[in-house]
Amino acid sequence: QVQLVESGGGLVQAGGSLRLSCAASGRTFSNYAMGWFRQAPGKEREFVAAIRRSSLGTYYADSVKGRFTISRDNAKNTVYLQMNMLKPEDTAVYYCAAAQDTGPIFYVLSTRPTAYDYWGQGTQVTVSS
Repeated sequence: QVQLVESGGGLVQAGGSLRLSCAASGRTFSNYAMGWFRQAPGKEREFVAAIRRSSLGTYYADSVKGRFTISRDNAKNTVYLQMNMLKPEDTAVYYCAAAQDTGPIFYVLSTRPTAYDYWGQGTQVTVSS
């Protein structure tokens, strides 16, 4: 079992920044690939970013490329999502998730919620215009 707890959400004006954190406990964090997803009201959960174990690779949704950065600190069992140049359309509940790192093929799997075994409870991000 892996327990995930997100933090860092809040209300920010368009153009502003937030950094989300996801603290993991339980099984060896460094063995897992980690992802961030988001879900806006009335919409499906969508992929935001992912990072393989030991930061072997990072992947982003086109909508956040150049604005968001995913990183991890295995010593602290934490994954981060730095969000810059926020837009109102970034408003959503943000979830972190953990998946078995399947190697380079994880690039293909990373965008699928079904690839992830463990999920946090989510943190609300609201961007005002």
